[in-house]
Amino acid sequence: MKISRHRRTVPGAALVCAALLALTACGSGGSDDGDAGGGAKDVKAALAEGGTLKVWAWEPTLKQVVKDFEAKYPKVKVQLVNSGTGDDQYKALQNAVQAGSGVPDVAQIEYFALSQFALGKSVAKLDGYGAENLKKLYSPGPWNSVDINGSVYALPMDSGPMALFYNKKVFDKYGISVPATWDAYLDAARKLHKADPKAYIASDVGDAGLTTSMIWQAGGHPYRVDGTKVGVDFGDAGTARYTGVWQKLVSEHLLAPVKGWTDQWYKGLGDGTIATLPAGAWMPANFTSGVASASGDWRAAPLPQWAEGEHASAENGGSSLALMQAGKEKDLAYGFLEYANKDAGVRTRIDGGAFPATTADLDSREFQDRAFPYFDGQRANRIFARSAKDVRTGWSYLPFQVYANSVFGDTVGKAYVSSTPLSQGLKAWQDASVKYGKEQGFTVGG
Repeated sequence: MKISRHRRTVPGAALVCAALLALTACGSGGSDDGDAGGGAKDVKAALAEGGTLKVWAWEPTLKQVVKDFEAKYPKVKVQLVNSGTGDDQYKALQNAVQAGSGVPDVAQIEYFALSQFALGKSVAKLDGYGAENLKKLYSPGPWNSVDINGSVYALPMDSGPMALFYNKKVFDKYGISVPATWDAYLDAARKLHKADPKAYIASDVGDAGLTTSMIWQAGGHPYRVDGTKVGVDFGDAGTARYTGVWQKLVSEHLLAPVKGWTDQWYKGLGDGTIATLPAGAWMPANFTSGVASASGDWRAAPLPQWAEGEHASAENGGSSLALMQAGKEKDLAYGFLEYANKDAGVRTRIDGGAFPATTADLDSREFQDRAFPYFDGQRANRIFARSAKDVRTGWSYLPFQVYANSVFGDTVGKAYVSSTPLSQGLKAWQDASVKYGKEQGFTVGG
């Protein structure tokens, strides 16, 4: 079972309207400001009256949530539709919005893509339901992603605070200590590859989600967003921190040239030739299902720091549930959002392997004391929960991040297969993003 994470490559730019003047036309129906309206009394009445909801989502634990929700509210029928993961669903959503028909009431939208839908008014503001008062219920990273320009456009469903997963068996074999800093990680990469030329500290052939998460953790702020005014600048100090280490890993051929989520990648994780994986806290379920042969070999550790003594992390992946502006059952749909992302559905999803965005669950003794058989009984949630608290604040994604990620391979990706420096690849990515943003009618600066 693969829990939601970042999509790495996305074809085309179907999610953004062609010009700034057309942005408000991307949405359909509803009030001019995109507010869902309603209120607690309306939601309660809608749940009692019943009706049919259409929910588009790919996250597997929602299947049980839907069953439990229908049992609690027997007059409500939920049609859970998997119209494709991430990229495919987003294209289907935008096509339905533009056609003015077939739009679901609720949609799963990853954090990096949400602002794109919010700016186009395809998703409704939840302020009318008092969602803005729920901030303290969620960890900072996910909440920052759903609170856009002072309004709440979705409720966090899960989160991806980062950790370093490492093969303890391989580390012990070669006398490698768990690195506390990225400089120490670089040293470990050199030591491992020297001891076994077939072994690599990690695999990376260029991944937009990992790159932005690493820059985020390093304190970088390459994106600045104020409505339709956007800044893109990969020349900041945080980005330089990242490239300073990662360029050496690339130049010294210390990274396995293996694409993630392929059979070769899973094999490398299983046989020890890929020794670590910096990723979100959703990863354990994927180890269990995809790398079963290495059960007991792997552990989780805090993400290495860019400077000794720091305690900083970042998010990598995660999704929200949003109300589509063109949906016809907003009060009923908001009731489902709260059930799934705030109330009993959260526990159901955790039991199914999801990683929560709710602070009460992250802080609970039951959650933190859970032993992971795959990690030889390690209480890994303690590491993940601490990471969630250490996520740096102030990060923004572009309102056309889906498009930007789709051209990552053609820009930054070249640095992994040629002599092009990472810094130059990032500059090319910046230029491509700026060009595209201007073409879409955004006011874009460097």
